[in-house]
Amino acid sequence: MDEGIQLLTIVVVGDQSSGKSSVLESLAGISLPRGQGICTRVPLIMRLQNHPSSETKLHLEFHGKEQISSATDEIAGDGNCISNTPLTLVVNKKGVPDLTMVDLPGITRVPVHGQPEDIYEQINNIIMEYIKPKESIILNVLSTSVDFPTCESIRMSQKVDKTGERTLAVVTKVDRSPEGLLEKVTADDVNIGLGYVCVRNRIGDETYEEARAEEARLFNSHPLLSKIDKSIVGVPVLAQKLVQIQATSISNFLPDIVKRINEKLNQNASELQNMPKNLSSIADAVTAFMRVLGSAKETIRKILITGEFNEFPDEGNTHCTARLAEMPDNYAAELKSKSPWNNNKDSFLTEEVKVLGETKGIGLPNFLPRAAFLTILQRRIEVVADTPVYYPQLQSFIRWAAHNLMIKVRNRSIERVKEIVEMEKMADYSCSPDYITTWTRLMLQQQQFKDVINDGSKAKKLNFEMLGDVEFGHLTDMQIVQQAFDIKMRLMAYWKIVLRRLVDSLALHLLFTVQNLVNKDMEQDITSELMGCPSGYGGIERMLEESPSVATKREKLNRSIKLLRDSKDVVANIIDRISVYGEGSN
Repeated sequence: MDEGIQLLTIVVVGDQSSGKSSVLESLAGISLPRGQGICTRVPLIMRLQNHPSSETKLHLEFHGKEQISSATDEIAGDGNCISNTPLTLVVNKKGVPDLTMVDLPGITRVPVHGQPEDIYEQINNIIMEYIKPKESIILNVLSTSVDFPTCESIRMSQKVDKTGERTLAVVTKVDRSPEGLLEKVTADDVNIGLGYVCVRNRIGDETYEEARAEEARLFNSHPLLSKIDKSIVGVPVLAQKLVQIQATSISNFLPDIVKRINEKLNQNASELQNMPKNLSSIADAVTAFMRVLGSAKETIRKILITGEFNEFPDEGNTHCTARLAEMPDNYAAELKSKSPWNNNKDSFLTEEVKVLGETKGIGLPNFLPRAAFLTILQRRIEVVADTPVYYPQLQSFIRWAAHNLMIKVRNRSIERVKEIVEMEKMADYSCSPDYITTWTRLMLQQQQFKDVINDGSKAKKLNFEMLGDVEFGHLTDMQIVQQAFDIKMRLMAYWKIVLRRLVDSLALHLLFTVQNLVNKDMEQDITSELMGCPSGYGGIERMLEESPSVATKREKLNRSIKLLRDSKDVVANIIDRISVYGEGSN
């Protein structure tokens, strides 16, 4: 069960004060905690073991505690709160049946004595968790005075065991309401597949021997109770029946238990095999390092260069070729949104006119000063100079190897973008024929612009290519306005070249950087970091030291494998004994 393999469990359920704990006391011959409210506040796993010694030995498995009450308080707190953390009580006593049972908190609907408001839901959840597995035998304790079909514990067991094939009912307090009991246990209106057992528990200061004698006398002499078949009355009959049910169920479940042990054993052995091996020499460490580095490089190559993401099909942030392709597109869209022509339609040519006025000098007329063009161009480029560029994050399991390198690469990329921007600010140059083509096409609008300017009767508004509707009633000096118009068209034509160049340069830089990251930088940086200790091989030597967490896990797996192998041998021995002595033997 420590390995997650469910074994047969006899689970004791019943309404509060139905006599659950008293039944367990009768079977074990010991006394359990008593009191108002909930007596059983945590699952109590009781292991009864027949012992040849006349001395009774009790062992509570919980942090060295000796008293159930103090252990319960530590788990569930003072008062009447409950908890799903179990306690285990081992009872070694002569004459007790060899049984393992789990006593659960009694069912109550109305909170009393400081119980939490959701006490019913809490208890219901605990009970359902224990009785749901098909390996659980449900020991349903019923007070003889209740109506069985409406009893809450019966309702719960029927939810998980509709046919009743793993439910046994124990009827308590038979001496208080003997009327109609015979009809209840023979009619079986609630589908109790394993049958009923009627018992009388110890009362007051009776010893357990006195209680058994009184029980036998009651079922032999009482005018109503004596009519009940002797095969379903008395604590000794209950003990014998539970032992037989337990033995039969274990026998039936043994093949499945063997299968689960093998599955768990194979799983743990495989996990142990796949753990990092203990490195005993520098050569082993170097070999392991190169293997890990190669694996990391191959993973990065797949997600950054070849676009293979079969290792992470549902993690979009690792589909890096697609993300890289999006980056120039997003960058281009962001640059376009920051276009200097989008936000100054109401001040058409105002900036150009002003700059021309500040850069004019002595010279021939109609020559555009290059200083004016460069001044406005530099202002436009400054607008987009702070547009950020980001790299996609790598998968977390290789961050240990690439984190510092990625920071270096990103910083280099930022510097590269700054360089590109500074180069664009330094000079106006392009060999692309698109510049002249675009400028010539835009200048075809100049004559219409002049006609509207000179015609006093027309509204000073036109629709220009790349600009849309523009008003220019504020323009007066026609000579400088024509120069300003020419500069603006040149700037707009050249701006298309600049934006394309920025995006193309970034895209090429990304591809170049990614290739270098995988093919050269990663291996160099990681190797340098590992080998950069004063002792030369210090980093490699550190690999020989296994981390505490890995060592702990390795030890746990080895212990688990030994336990499972031992369990497998025990089960095999049980199967052999059953084949020799028959399923009916204890």
